[in-house]
Amino acid sequence: MGRGVPVNILRFTKKAVAGAVYALVRAAVPASYAQDGLVSVHSHAFMNDPNFMRAYGRGVKAIGGVDTYQWHWRIHVGLWVADVASRLQGDFVECGVNRGFLSSAIMEYLDWNSLDRDFYLLDTFAGVDPRFVSVRERDAGALRRNVDNIRSGFYVRGVDAVRANFAEWPRARIIEGSVPETLSQVRATRVAYLHLDMNSALPEVAALDNLWDRLAAGAPVLLDDYAYLGYTEQRLAMDDFARARGITVCSLPTGQGLLIRPPPSPR
Repeated sequence: MGRGVPVNILRFTKKAVAGAVYALVRAAVPASYAQDGLVSVHSHAFMNDPNFMRAYGRGVKAIGGVDTYQWHWRIHVGLWVADVASRLQGDFVECGVNRGFLSSAIMEYLDWNSLDRDFYLLDTFAGVDPRFVSVRERDAGALRRNVDNIRSGFYVRGVDAVRANFAEWPRARIIEGSVPETLSQVRATRVAYLHLDMNSALPEVAALDNLWDRLAAGAPVLLDDYAYLGYTEQRLAMDDFARARGITVCSLPTGQGLLIRPPPSPR
């Protein structure tokens, strides 16, 4: 007695409530967008764009062919960012790949084999490395979420399926292991695109710090968890990083954050 509702039941209840809210909004306003933590009555016509649909479909293929994520607007942002980056000089880097939903969508969208670039894909491919999870993140439930995501199958368990998914793109450079320990394997001299999605502040800041001087002027840095509920430590850490360089992070209603590498200051 007195222990309250089990945590797993609470999480199921929150998911069920969110699904009910989305359904209610879509029923009340059929033209609305309501999924993945975002409710909007603004246009989401991008979902009907053939190029988006093709790319999104390739992302769904990476996770097994069934769209359990419903990440349309989040992927739309990622594709836009990648398109901007494709006009700059440099390779692409993603730290926190999991099954490769976004990166697969990007490589399909940009016809990656036609580009003279590498796409570095760094992940443990086994969930979050507890060594790099802070006390505050632990207190906020980071390790519990990690275990849940592994048990539920949301996190991939092993790199073989990921390698098979990316086999059609010879210049997909899959690097297995924990950031920051694997960053030395990123051989790119110039980086045009960086995506960070490691669910922990320390490796994300380490990756950004390591690659910052290699980012091309105007290169976008997409932060998957920046404004996501429950990931405060990542937001604060990225704000500190940006503030030290005289810039700011744009907070997006998808839960993402966007940072642009400014050109060097004139001497």
